Amino acid sequence: TINGKEWEIGPRANLTRANLTGADLTRANLEEANLTGADLTRANLTGADLIRANLAEANLTGANLTGANLIRANLEEANLTWADLTRADLTRANLTGANLTMANLTGAYLMRADLVGANLTGANLTMANLVGANILNGWELKKAE
Repeated sequence: TINGKEWEIGPRANLTRANLTGADLTRANLEEANLTGADLTRANLTGADLIRANLAEANLTGANLTGANLIRANLEEANLTWADLTRADLTRANLTGANLTMANLTGAYLMRADLVGANLTGANLTMANLVGANILNGWELKKAE
């Protein structure tokens, strides 16, 4: 039960537009889950398995995704403002149009990630691995470190 509603949490779960604000999903297995448009504001997803999960248009403002596995995840148009993605694996993730303003991407793996149109204003990219990432066509990097 999260916020008074029963949700089936696990691989391939359908959590479309779910309100998971502040939820503790530490180390949750959400591989291939559908979280399209879900509200995960301030959720704790530390170490969560989100391989191939669909987080398109999800609100992850202030979410903790430290060490999360987001390989091939769809984060298109997701709001990751102030999210903590320290050491998260975003290899081949789709971050097209994502808002990563003030996000902490310290040590994140962004190999071959699609960042076209992503907003990284004020984002911390210290030690981030961007090998092969698509960072052209309007990538916003104002004051990114």
